[in-house]
Amino acid sequence: MHHRATSRRTLLTVTAAAAAAAVTGVTTPALADSTADSADTAADDATLQQLISRMSLEEKVGQLFVMRVYGHSATAPDQADIDANLKEIGVRTAAELVERYHVGGIIYFSWAHNTRDPRQIAELSDGIQRAGLAQPTPLPLLISTDQEHGIVCRVGKPATLLPGAMALGAGGSHSDARKAAQIAGAELAAVGIRQNYAPVADVNVNPANPVIGVRSFGSDPQAVAALVAAQVKGYQQAGIAATSKHFPGHGDTAVDSHYGLPTITHTRAQWAELDAPPFRSAIAAGIDSIMTAHIVVPALDPSEDPATLSHPILTGILREQLGYDGVVVTDSLGMEGVRTKYGDGRVPVLALKAGVDQLLNPPKLDVAWNAVLRAVEDGELTEARLDASILRILRLKGKLGLFRRPYVGDAGVNRTVGSTSHLAHADRIAEATTTLLLNEGGLLPLSRRSHGDVLVVGADPASPSGTTGPPTTTLATAFTELGFSATALSTGISPTAAKIEQAVAAAAGKDVVVVGTYNVSATSSQRTLVARLVATGVPVVTVAIRNPYDIAHLTGQRATVAAYSWTDVELRAAVRVIAGQARPKGRLPVPVQRADDPARVLYPVGYGLSYA
Repeated sequence: MHHRATSRRTLLTVTAAAAAAAVTGVTTPALADSTADSADTAADDATLQQLISRMSLEEKVGQLFVMRVYGHSATAPDQADIDANLKEIGVRTAAELVERYHVGGIIYFSWAHNTRDPRQIAELSDGIQRAGLAQPTPLPLLISTDQEHGIVCRVGKPATLLPGAMALGAGGSHSDARKAAQIAGAELAAVGIRQNYAPVADVNVNPANPVIGVRSFGSDPQAVAALVAAQVKGYQQAGIAATSKHFPGHGDTAVDSHYGLPTITHTRAQWAELDAPPFRSAIAAGIDSIMTAHIVVPALDPSEDPATLSHPILTGILREQLGYDGVVVTDSLGMEGVRTKYGDGRVPVLALKAGVDQLLNPPKLDVAWNAVLRAVEDGELTEARLDASILRILRLKGKLGLFRRPYVGDAGVNRTVGSTSHLAHADRIAEATTTLLLNEGGLLPLSRRSHGDVLVVGADPASPSGTTGPPTTTLATAFTELGFSATALSTGISPTAAKIEQAVAAAAGKDVVVVGTYNVSATSSQRTLVARLVATGVPVVTVAIRNPYDIAHLTGQRATVAAYSWTDVELRAAVRVIAGQARPKGRLPVPVQRADDPARVLYPVGYGLSYA
């Protein structure tokens, strides 16, 4: 036992030179696996605590932060990204960010130009790790992103894109959910991303929810809990720290916490019944990290502080009642929901006092970083409080093998990312999620003989990473590849009268019109578009490319399919179902209420048609 503890002590003083050997695959005794023997947990903690004791206060503060940074390279980003970094963070590059602030993690975004292609991402990750291991106390960084799949993806093609949560809820297969997470996790690990902010554990019981919706597995707490557990196991088997979010539950709100502070009116009993089960399930599955929500839940904390800043919620419920001792990470501290009540200098301090470990993406890092430093110097926070969070963070880095092998190189990229096997699994899983809600007169499946000339119109929202083009184009291309003659016409999310007339004219002589609908409401002009197309006498098929609730606001169409997202994998699967190349197997994971009487259910949970 003493010998093993000594080996780990050597491991945890990794130098940049020793870590550099890992990129070539060289293994030395000093790089022995720090998680080889779970019986050594106490020895590991003692070693980590010794490491923490050697850190300066500034280094300790830095370990708590996970920060964005612009650029495709850790040391040589484009000039526009250098300018953005100087403006927002006061540094030029990711390497300078690590050197100045000693941050414990970095989050990747596509809009920050971190995720151009898999090989570039791997090189960026390795550059960031080199910067971390060149610090006075050499430490690897925990690199994270939001790769939920479906409508939220940061790493696009040629990586494998998979169905999102509500689609997986419609498929209902725990093994498919687990397999999807294994594939996603393996590809993230190959490019050096080791913490994924997924799966979403929110139970979407409010159809008007503007921020969760199809990012949730559904409206049934037990069904969501089982799928969350399956994905946690899949991600973590692939060597990724999964993150269930957004605690204590963001599913029943009509306010987007990016832009406001939502209030959840559930009683404590309702919270226990509706919101808690997926988080309990995640904890039982061994979840590595849990993300907080910027929401107010008066029944859980009458102070009406957002949960991210609530000691009764994060310590009293999550830590003590639910028994969770893993890493707690905030949702982005740049979101309005956490900034409405307190200033940016108070938020990180209050979050730490509430029980948070990782402070994610503050709007102004210097303000947040110095606020935590001053809070320790002034006695509001103790170093022991920081040490407790740092210990959890370093435990996780050790569990992920980052001390042993911080670099990824490009071998894993070539072997793993977008592999033929992964792509085939994605297509198979997507087919099992596509849900047929309406099929009047047995219009579907379409045949090339009787419905070979197809017009595709509809909404073309901004595309998630990894899509090849607007949804109308993707749908039309998929029909063409199956032998149909298909034409695409984008009419937009809010089609104008002129666009509607253009679509009606284009429908003349067509065998069928396929309309991609997107979040149709009672006042949406998409309703007029569908009604006018129905009036032409040409059969109309609608494809809900986001929320399945659209069908409640539409009439006259002959068939409706729910795809749950407008990513290529789900749209292609929808076309294969429409064309009879695959059978519809999905079942609604949420109820669809009547538009004229929301108290009445039009299509219940579990509803879905099949072909005779």
